[in-house]
This record gives sequence, structure tokens and C-alpha cells, in this order.
Amino acid sequence: MEQTRSTPQTESTGGIQGNVRPRRISVAPMMDWTDRRCRTFHRSLSRHTWLYTEMVTTGALLHGDVPRHLDFDAAEHPVALQLGGSEPADLAQAARLGEQWGYKEINLNCGCPSERVQRGAFGACLMAEPQLVADCVKAMRDAVDVPVTVKHRIGIDKVEHYDFVRDFVGTVAEAGCETFIVHARNAILKGLSPKENREIPPLRYEVAYSLKKEFPNLEILINGGITSYDEIDTHLQYVDGVMLGRQAYHDPYILAEIDNCYYGADTPAPLRQDAESAMQSYIGDLVEQGGYMGSVTRHMLGLHRGIHGGRGWRRVLSDARRMNAAKTRADVDALFEEARSHLRPDLREAA
Repeated sequence: MEQTRSTPQTESTGGIQGNVRPRRISVAPMMDWTDRRCRTFHRSLSRHTWLYTEMVTTGALLHGDVPRHLDFDAAEHPVALQLGGSEPADLAQAARLGEQWGYKEINLNCGCPSERVQRGAFGACLMAEPQLVADCVKAMRDAVDVPVTVKHRIGIDKVEHYDFVRDFVGTVAEAGCETFIVHARNAILKGLSPKENREIPPLRYEVAYSLKKEFPNLEILINGGITSYDEIDTHLQYVDGVMLGRQAYHDPYILAEIDNCYYGADTPAPLRQDAESAMQSYIGDLVEQGGYMGSVTRHMLGLHRGIHGGRGWRRVLSDARRMNAAKTRADVDALFEEARSHLRPDLREAA
């Protein structure tokens, strides 16, 4: 997807507009996808897009391997930690860990509809208990100095009236939450899979717009089904920020002009081959430390989406057997060279 916008002509500070909200554009937390390898790749395409971790449960942090869940590279910043949980004390302790590990924001998941999450009494089902969410937010805010935010749906099951989500936001805002990320669909708690919950409930963007109108002092971000710069531009007329989801994963080059178009950056947008070159070097370091090449390339497979030869490029870099066999930088370089041989000449070398 090739998208072009002119760079905003306003005074900038350090190459970035001084008046731009840091969360103006973000990439959603996505289970099994937005891990540290994915975030490193996204950062090669956009320096300023706000990134989120996968959801990490309080139990995983309080009773599990903390470094495995929280370790990340400072180059990923700005990056936020999304937590799943419903016990205020546990969330406060987990948030404190997140702050100690260097995350810039702690986000509470009130939108995931999966049965596993429901069994833990958190995620989207928390929308039915706004006072509990407020208590959780207060406990986390008392524990950390970084912002505490909430990501939520606009309703659950057949509850579609605006008053429901308005009262939820109002109650949680009273506890000090100033930023709400609104996935503009209902969550159907029974009968739909998480995938179906991202596709079947209708999008109602106007609900998020109404929340911003009713709570002008809150930061309202919108999420759900957003696929183009034209759509981003439309939403930014009504809300403070836009969160991209699966579009950013399947067609990651959409991120390449975000810095110029929405943050006022005065540096050139990265080319596909430059992002690929940066990741090739990163993967070379990783495998020489004993890491698995495929843990990174699986997130990169959309880089040449829609480009002639992209299918052959993907085929080489998605071969699990060959990814597993790559043990040296030379192995990595050889695989990338073979992958690029399928592309047109101008995409085969970094600019």
C-alpha cells in the first residue's frame, strides 16, 4: 500500500512538531504478534509511532518469568505495557514492575473477549464493573508515575446504548485515568471467537466521537478496522489519536510515512530496503547470540506486500527449516540475498 501525505508545515522541535500528542498514532497490542521482535521491526519503519506490548497478565508477572515478559530494547521506545488483570493490588504490583523495566505507559485491557480472559474475570467483561476498573486504575496510579490508560470496547453483548460506555468512561476518569483507547465495536462474550469479535460486531466510530465531545479534557484514541491515511485523517478531525491494528501487521509499510505526516518529522521516510537491511543486521546479531531467525522474519512477511516478487521473498523467509538452520551472520545474509533475488532490482539494495 503506497500512501502519500504532505509533511505538516508547522514549527518543529528536534524534527518533530512540539504540539503533537505522542499517542497520535499507535500500533495496537496484539496477542502473539506485537512481541519485542515485532516492535523492533516496526521501529525500523517509524521512529515516533507509539507501540504496545502484547497483553501480559498479572499472574505471569507476579508468579512467572519477569524478564521473559518485560525485557525489551531501549531502541523500541516509546513503548507501553498492556496488563490483563482485575485485582487492584496485583495490578499495582505489576504496574510497578513495568515502570521499573522502563515502559512509558501502563495500559489496562478492558477489551479482550476471549474465554480464557473471561475465566480470569478481566478483559472486556470488566466493562460491566466500572467501579472495579476505577479501583484498579487508582491502585496503579498510586503505584507509578507513568500514565495509566485503559483500552476498552463500546459495549458488551447486546448492550449498545451510548449511556453504558459513557458511564464507564466517566467512572474510570474520576479515578484519574486521562487516556481511553476506544475499540469501536461491541465485545460479544459468548458465541464469537476473538477473531470474529474483530470482524462481526459492527464498527460504530460515532460512539468514540461522542465520547470526545462529552469529555473534551480526556485523550480519546480510536481503534478498529482502520486501513488508510485517508481514514486516519478523517478520525483525527474528531478524536485525539488513531490506533492501527492488523493493518500495521499485515501491511507494515503503512508505518513508513507516519513520522512525516502525523508527527512533523523532517527526515525522509525509510525505504522498504532500508528497513530490511536494518533488520538483516539485527537478525545477524540475534542468531550469533543463539536466537532463532524466524522469530523476527515472521513479523516481516508483509514488508513487500503488493510488490512484484514479494511472494517469492516471503517464501524464502518463511521456510521454518531454513530459518532454524541459520546459525551465523553469513547464513542470514545468504537467505536475505536469495529472498531479494525475487524482487525488482531497485528493491535489492539499500539506498
